[in-house]
Amino acid sequence: MLPTALELRTRAVGPWPMNTYVLVCPDTGHSVLIDPGAEPAVLRELLAGSAPQAILLTHTHGDHIGALEAMRRELQVPVLGHRGPQAHEVALDRTLDDGAVVTVGSHALAVVATPGHTADMLSFIISGDTRAIVGDTIFDGGPGRTWSAADFQTTLHTLRDVILRWPDAMLCYPGHGGPFRLGDRRAAIEGFVARDHGDFFGDASW
Repeated sequence: MLPTALELRTRAVGPWPMNTYVLVCPDTGHSVLIDPGAEPAVLRELLAGSAPQAILLTHTHGDHIGALEAMRRELQVPVLGHRGPQAHEVALDRTLDDGAVVTVGSHALAVVATPGHTADMLSFIISGDTRAIVGDTIFDGGPGRTWSAADFQTTLHTLRDVILRWPDAMLCYPGHGGPFRLGDRRAAIEGFVARDHGDFFGDASW
């Protein structure tokens, strides 16, 4: 008998706002908290009724880690993220590289390096599912902001060689804004990647 799908809970927190996610295994009650950006009271509500096992970071920009230390002290669970270079220095209990696996009860998350917006950017794909937590890698309307031409070229590489290889059915849950189906944006992303952007960097839209 196949396990029941992971429950995905989300709330927008902080002044920007930023999407915090909680994944809960309905079979075991185990959970992970992803990107504790702000408002610990809201994060506690998201975790209600579950047994937190870890805090995962898509990346270390301030809006994604504002409540990290408070939640680390409260939950007493390991913090997992990319070794970097990090946008802001965070003490990690376990580093996650491309291809790593994080267990959530009877489920697993595939760790995918998706740099560009930051060097330490990770996405988490729910194994055997069509949902992915993508942080600020990609939004419905464009890629995450970049701060140098080199970073923008890294973003193009990530789009071409990672994101566009995902199936059309992949439902992407970003760090800001609502989820979107990759297939609905594939043609726009392909056109974006094919263009000559010169030395561009900054905010971009498809």
